[in-house]
Amino acid sequence: MELFAGSQWELVIRLTVAVFLGLLVGAERSRVGKRAGMRTYALVSLGAALFVIIAGAVSYQYADTFVFDPLRVASQVVVGIGFLGAGMIFVNKSDVVNGLTTAAGIWVTAAVGVACGYGLYVLAAYVTFLTLAIFEVFWYVEERFIRTSRTGIEKDFVASARRPRSHEDKESA
Repeated sequence: MELFAGSQWELVIRLTVAVFLGLLVGAERSRVGKRAGMRTYALVSLGAALFVIIAGAVSYQYADTFVFDPLRVASQVVVGIGFLGAGMIFVNKSDVVNGLTTAAGIWVTAAVGVACGYGLYVLAAYVTFLTLAIFEVFWYVEERFIRTSRTGIEKDFVASARRPRSHEDKESA
């Protein structure tokens, strides 16, 4: 089978694998107390996979057309949405990063829009379903299982950072 000449259902499998792998990385990051967790990594992986699939599918579809380059539009969407997403990420007064998952969600939603624009409706619908599942299901998983353990780690870290250091500790540092 050609890289992008297969059915849209073959491409759905690729997107599923991308989400799964993104979730694995995000779970590890959440486990060690990082703010970007399962949902953020899954959305970034999903969006990246969709942009690649869109580029390949459209290139294959228009291979005989020498005047038309549909990939330029998609590439500019990727760059533009990157700036939009960066504007949504901020650090509050407690040095907590906010907006990462929202930015990733906007980015993957842009990929869904590009897919629809190129007529890849099955892919767009499937990615929308996966995105909603990532937001809802994995929010519950992170809140219920991962952030519970991370809260203890964060409390210990903050307590150790605020504890006054003795004279001996300052000399050894």
